[in-house]
Amino acid sequence: MTRLDKVFADLRAAGKKGLIIYITAGAPDTDTTLAAVRAAEAAGANVIELGIPFSDPMADGPVIQEADVAAIRAGMTVKKFLQLVKEIRKFSQIPLLGMGYINNILNYGQEAFIADFKAAGLDGLILPDVPHEESGDLRQLAAKEDFHIIEFVTPGTTPDRVQEICRNANGFIYCVSVNGVTGVRKIDYAPIGKVAQLVRQHTATPVAVGFGIGSPEAAVEASQHADAVIVGSAVVRHLLDHDIDGAARLIVSLRQALDAQVK
Repeated sequence: MTRLDKVFADLRAAGKKGLIIYITAGAPDTDTTLAAVRAAEAAGANVIELGIPFSDPMADGPVIQEADVAAIRAGMTVKKFLQLVKEIRKFSQIPLLGMGYINNILNYGQEAFIADFKAAGLDGLILPDVPHEESGDLRQLAAKEDFHIIEFVTPGTTPDRVQEICRNANGFIYCVSVNGVTGVRKIDYAPIGKVAQLVRQHTATPVAVGFGIGSPEAAVEASQHADAVIVGSAVVRHLLDHDIDGAARLIVSLRQALDAQVK
């Protein structure tokens, strides 16, 4: 059982919803990232998505785009990201997922990336620019290392494609709440809720809803359709403003709101 599997098993046993927090690595600097991971875990995060900065983050909105630029200007690279993962593992065993784009992985080498980052303590990857149909080689390499490649569904994913995506899914399935890019905004979670219900017909792999969630109220609404919620831009905004305490307070409020739903 991987770290990620264990977290979701423990949440399920406790009847709780998971809270996944996205942090851009190196934005605005590595010291802030390390402190933010500590603070997020202490505040109640169950999983950390650690963004790998990229020059053209096609799935991300203005806040995370700004964070990527800040991190790259501050000198963050894939090799420095590797060292950052190692530093985090000196003080935490929280599941860590790299969230980024395939160019960085291809430039490093897919097999080498998985081997090196697995050894460093990364638990898997989230790659929004790699469709399921094009991820076969990467998923095969990852399966040999018990390294998660997180699959995506959207409100427009067809039933046949949902079934195919679910066939070998592991870790959790990322349910993108709305067509478009990341960023806090009002979302109608009913459409992705219907897709999440369809996912559950084909797999026991947990589902997590992301995109648009920036408040306790939105987290609770999204959680009605999922095993976990994913919050990124709202946290990253605080970190870009050097406000780790503000990020921690937000995460605490999200955790408390989700836990208040436990019966």
